[in-house]
Amino acid sequence: MVTLTPSLLYVFVVFLCMAVVISGQYAKFSKLDLPQGVTGPESAAFRGIIFTEGPFTTVTDGRILKWQGPNVGFVDFAYTSPKRTKQFCDATTDPDKGPICGRPMALSFQPATRLLYIADAYFGLLVVGPNGGLATQLAGGFKFATGVDVDLLTGNVYFIDASLTYDIRNTTQPGFMPDSTGRFLRYNPLTRQVSVLLSGLSGGGGPTVSQDGRFVLVPELTGNRISKYWLVGPRANQAELLLGNVRNPNKIKRAGRFGEFWVALSLGFRPPTPLITPQGVRFNSDGVVLQTVSFATQFFNKTISLVQEQNGKLYVGSRETNFIGVYSN
Repeated sequence: MVTLTPSLLYVFVVFLCMAVVISGQYAKFSKLDLPQGVTGPESAAFRGIIFTEGPFTTVTDGRILKWQGPNVGFVDFAYTSPKRTKQFCDATTDPDKGPICGRPMALSFQPATRLLYIADAYFGLLVVGPNGGLATQLAGGFKFATGVDVDLLTGNVYFIDASLTYDIRNTTQPGFMPDSTGRFLRYNPLTRQVSVLLSGLSGGGGPTVSQDGRFVLVPELTGNRISKYWLVGPRANQAELLLGNVRNPNKIKRAGRFGEFWVALSLGFRPPTPLITPQGVRFNSDGVVLQTVSFATQFFNKTISLVQEQNGKLYVGSRETNFIGVYSN
């Protein structure tokens, strides 16, 4: 008799729940407004399989917020800094408060345990339980953690540290020049050890593990490429170029169809040009581009961080807005 572990059971249920998604051009737009004065929703993570909660998002003032529906809006769920106070931090946009207030950048749920993993620009990799509150730091000492994703089969956590030399505050300073000192890392929750899998990356972004756990996709924001890092098989522990010449790829997320992904692009961001063009690109595991969706009307001349598909809708996050954009057909 075969016994399914919680992780295997979750993957099995995901396969059963996958419906054929007919991808249109997502012409309908609505938005989920943040609380008054709050900005920078870079993530849109959902908890659950059939009955989902969220989105959960990360914001500039150091909080992780949870959407409770249109009648309530976003409410506090978690935070990353033990020094954070609501009086000092809530609704702040002052980047120099980041080391005190925190700046969560990315989220990833482990459905089997209901744990939420967090990449924070200042506090590195953290985790928080189902009830939220103060997150526990798992690994620190990083300059600029930008993205995180959990392997649904093994429970390993993959994340990116964008640079060894600059932090998030430097990126908006005059004359800023990105470098190629970024790293792709793995956290093993059983051994509590961090391993460096790739180094010399150009810029951060958000990695994503394939649904079958065979590989991780690794973006390089200023390197304009996406690599495939193999976890199993004859090419295990090796990386290969999957997509080159993709302009400023940020977070990558699994799409509704098996073997497909969405990546958030901000054409013209680095090197800077007079006009930034935000796009979502859907592609498959072979690097074939399947669809491009423009968000230029609602996110005019703004960078975007994430395109998250959920129940046939696209949730778009940006460091520069006070809302999450929602696109549907």
